[in-house]
Amino acid sequence: MNVIETSLAGVYVIEPKVHDDPRGFFMESYNKRSFEEHGLNYSFVQDNFSSSQEVGTIRGLHYQLYPKTQTKLISVIAGELFDVVVDIRRNSPTYGQWIGEVLSFENKRQILVPKGFAHGFCTLQPNTQVHYKVDEFYSPEYDRGIRWDDPDIGISWPTRHPILSVKDKRQPLFNDAELM
Repeated sequence: MNVIETSLAGVYVIEPKVHDDPRGFFMESYNKRSFEEHGLNYSFVQDNFSSSQEVGTIRGLHYQLYPKTQTKLISVIAGELFDVVVDIRRNSPTYGQWIGEVLSFENKRQILVPKGFAHGFCTLQPNTQVHYKVDEFYSPEYDRGIRWDDPDIGISWPTRHPILSVKDKRQPLFNDAELM
């Protein structure tokens, strides 16, 4: 597996080793030992799955507050998306900055989102399916979010007419959100 550092400390793009043959492919989407060899020591406790039917569906920007913060390992099972990570750690030199990566079934790339970051994505293909592992259980009382189109963050989303949940339409702006 190839681990690629990003401009946000602790956020990594993961490229699993893919074994292709005429039948298709095989890959390990997660291997605790391989992750630990790269200094990525997480104990995942829950797997989540989402499916978005239409191109331009935005989910996020989501996170959980302390003591229920989550590390996430994001993978695309079908389709393609633009994945976004925002640093919400107040004492971080990259506080308020974001990165975006294209993850797809074709490129098999994953993104590791550690505690202290908000996460979201926009689908680029219909019927995009996302699988993610988390190292803390979902906790509704600690669940928070930031508006997807916050002007202070300035994310360049690849859609002009997003499909959003009611919850995501009502998220607070970055400067009004409860952050880390």
